[in-house]
Amino acid sequence: MLTSVEEPQPIPAPASSPPRVARVIAIANQKGGVGKSTTAVNLGGWLALEDYRVLIVDLDPQANASTGVGVDPRRAPATVYDVLVDERQVEDGIEPTAVKGLFCLPSNIDLAGAEIEMVPMLSREMRLKRALAPIVEQFDFILIDCPPSLGLLTVNALVAAGEVLVPIQCEYYALEGVGQLLKNVQLIRSSLNAGLRLVGIVLTMYDARTKLAEEVENQVRGHFSGRVFKSVIPRSVRLAEAPSFGQPAALYDPKSKGAQAYRYLALEVLGKPDPGMQPPATATAEPAEAAAAAPTREEGAAGAPTDTLAEAAEKFEASRVSFRTSFSPEDQSDPDPDAALDRPSAPRPDDGPLPTEEPAPAPDEAPPEPSPAYIHHDDGDHERGGEG
Repeated sequence: MLTSVEEPQPIPAPASSPPRVARVIAIANQKGGVGKSTTAVNLGGWLALEDYRVLIVDLDPQANASTGVGVDPRRAPATVYDVLVDERQVEDGIEPTAVKGLFCLPSNIDLAGAEIEMVPMLSREMRLKRALAPIVEQFDFILIDCPPSLGLLTVNALVAAGEVLVPIQCEYYALEGVGQLLKNVQLIRSSLNAGLRLVGIVLTMYDARTKLAEEVENQVRGHFSGRVFKSVIPRSVRLAEAPSFGQPAALYDPKSKGAQAYRYLALEVLGKPDPGMQPPATATAEPAEAAAAAPTREEGAAGAPTDTLAEAAEKFEASRVSFRTSFSPEDQSDPDPDAALDRPSAPRPDDGPLPTEEPAPAPDEAPPEPSPAYIHHDDGDHERGGEG
């Protein structure tokens, strides 16, 4: 016998997933030609292929990142210049690419004058951050390709970003100014963006045939221990060819060494390196000490203390003095490829006798007549003009 009636229990509402907040990563180095645009395009391509929504913000007036993903800045309805200077909505300029989930906010040459136009503007360092604020929940990653300078555009990128990724070419000139860049990161942390941190340093254009590349890698890993990605991007023809087709290397040739190196970098950025995949093999094996110290994003790059970044930068700048003298002419392990140009080549057996120089004529003696083999068939007839 039913004696009581229970009140119906309310159906619990489904747990709402936390709002998506993009990781904003500035790819910065004031040195040109170190692979910033290549890293933005190929890192973004692989992140999109991992089912993440990615936006590449091209902040370089050269617009290499835009053309690298197949976006023509001349036909774009709006560019990052319009967003920064004319306060257009950022959604007006976002263009899709050939990779599903990968989008681009293009640049053009007008951006070269934006720094001058932005000088009198109020809060000029915050303009990019305010422009991106409405869309940070629409993407998982926003990659900002910075120009090769430490000017106002780069400052805007570092203020808008939560993380900074520094590509370093494996050559000596690329090391110039890296310490200054990291010091500027510290300054922006202390005054404009306290949450900015170094996600990692990535070595690019590694040529395993040269001792210089190995020396640069050892220097960088030694002085920025815990902040250098394990992935090393090699020199690759496929990486150089892909932009001419408007595609990341992940589409153009996904099995190439360069594309696979960026895939592994993307997995490190995500914090889930593939256990079945190793970094691309180079001609010379990486020293065991460097391999042991090389961090993944989980082990070092993301968790490394950034309060000693300026100190590491100062030590790195000081170390370049010893780096200049680390090579000696007596070191024969890496011969100078240009040295052969300065050495006379030995005559081949079929060359015949070596020509001998004719003695110089005496002051009162007429110069000898040239050999018939060297007489031009028109000698003496240059004044005739063309005939026939």
